[in-house]
Amino acid sequence: MSPADSNQANHNILFPEAPIQRTQYPYVTGTSVVAIKYKDGILMVADLGGSYGSTLRYKSVERIKAIGKHSLLGASGEISDFQELLRNLDELMLYDNMWDDGNALGPKEIHSYLTRVMYNRRNKFNPLWNSLVLGGVKNGQKYLGTVNMIGVTFEDDHVTTGFGNHLARPILRDEWHENLTFEEGVKLLEKCMRVLLYRDRSAVNKLQIAKITEEGVTISQPYSLKTFWNYSAFENPTSGAEGSW
Repeated sequence: MSPADSNQANHNILFPEAPIQRTQYPYVTGTSVVAIKYKDGILMVADLGGSYGSTLRYKSVERIKAIGKHSLLGASGEISDFQELLRNLDELMLYDNMWDDGNALGPKEIHSYLTRVMYNRRNKFNPLWNSLVLGGVKNGQKYLGTVNMIGVTFEDDHVTTGFGNHLARPILRDEWHENLTFEEGVKLLEKCMRVLLYRDRSAVNKLQIAKITEEGVTISQPYSLKTFWNYSAFENPTSGAEGSW
């Protein structure tokens, strides 16, 4: 063995190569996504904030995307991992379209695909750092499900991610019903986002609402909510608190 080979062998023993890893800690992240079923289809809302650590760095990050003809995807968590998922889904939809058999993947199939991808990456200890919401309508059937970064998945009539699980879900449990009109659904989602804006430091007052029905997908232009910040609890939050600073 030559001296160069010997040195390389010793280097490999002392400094073994680390496994290929992507997101071991999220850098630029998006916060909550809220979605509900309503009378004609699915409604989904998310704000456009992107936080760099604890700094609200970006305010035009769109986190709701149409997937094919029948599905709508929203994501919380690491933005670069969401972009990687979108690239994978583009390849999946292209492959499906190449068959040209008159059929297209529906929301149930795409949600199943996402659960397998997320669980597979979790088993490699190299997760995609996202919580996903997948909704859609196909053949008159409404579908709404979610999957998180370790592959935990379920379907429901309303789903949330991030802080929405704590602050928006109770509102939805109280006020959601299956015969909501479009206007009532938008009002309910805006109520949820307003509460999140007040209480979630990563939320911004710039959001998009998307709907999907049998007619197709519509994603609104970004807009802001009317807010009120002069509540006494906001002005003096530690009033009456024992041992307050």
